[in-house]
Amino acid sequence: MGSWIKDNGPSNNIVLSSRVRLARNLCDIPFPAMLTKEDGSDVINKIYDEEARNGVFKGYKLYDMQDTGFVDRYALVERHLISPNLAVSGSIGAALISSDEQVSIMLNEEDHIRIQAVLPGLQIREAWNIASSIDDKVESKVDYAFDERLGYLTSCPTNVGTGIRASVMIHLPGLNLSANIDKILQAVMQVGLTIRGIYGEGTEFIGNIFQISNQITLGRSEEETVDNLTGITEQIITKEKEARGLLFDNNRIMLEDKVWRAWGLMTNARSINGQESMKLLSDIRLGIDMGILKSIPVSVLNEIMVETNNASLQKHASIELNSSKRDIIRADEIRKLLMQQI
Repeated sequence: MGSWIKDNGPSNNIVLSSRVRLARNLCDIPFPAMLTKEDGSDVINKIYDEEARNGVFKGYKLYDMQDTGFVDRYALVERHLISPNLAVSGSIGAALISSDEQVSIMLNEEDHIRIQAVLPGLQIREAWNIASSIDDKVESKVDYAFDERLGYLTSCPTNVGTGIRASVMIHLPGLNLSANIDKILQAVMQVGLTIRGIYGEGTEFIGNIFQISNQITLGRSEEETVDNLTGITEQIITKEKEARGLLFDNNRIMLEDKVWRAWGLMTNARSINGQESMKLLSDIRLGIDMGILKSIPVSVLNEIMVETNNASLQKHASIELNSSKRDIIRADEIRKLLMQQI
């Protein structure tokens, strides 16, 4: 289980995780949109050769997408270890994942190499340091596609330059309940950041969880990108804390009722779908931070959020699950995990 799920981090009552991803391509092989199967294998072999297996990638596990089943691929998506795009990449995609799940290297996704580091709480600079260290080791043995004027060359023009995408997964129920979320999100977009759903581009916002990341990679250094996102995230944290405080002071009964109703449903429901569980988890997460619910580690909610997703439930089941059976098992797992904390 990834450290962002089970470990504590700075401000992890609001920031679930910090992620940094570096996009890179090899200079002598066509970019992934034009890759043949042989070219794709060549990329994987160049990155994960014998030296790498015993060195920088020692202890990493290679997931070749063509040999990894549908359910296993989407379980990796749910753990934020690979992207939805890689999960459907067919015969050329692969991923290298560290044993602690802090680092994953996606191969032949939109770019040849996408080095990703994920840490709990607000640790953008720390995640960047990890990803950058691996990037340096990879670059010492292969030639990247690089232009002196433009920087690193990528499949999508929005990644050209540093190739860095830094993001935080952040929980903002206070701003949403106080009807200030749209104002905050609009302000964020005006300063060059973008807002995405829980699994990245093209995914929906559920459970008051948003991913905020940089949009500009050209003309700004990696360090500037990291510092900018960190500073803006700290401002959002302050606004969220203020919103939660006002809700508690001015609408305490409403807030307590919302939290206890969510707790009652989650600890008693016999069937629950994924969207409803995410919404209720948001209320419980808020209740823990506001002191309404006590002695429940945030890591338990993270575990529920990940392990009761559709693919993860199917992965651990001995039979094929339809939606109804899946909702029953989800409710059973949630009750079990929450009741263990009482």
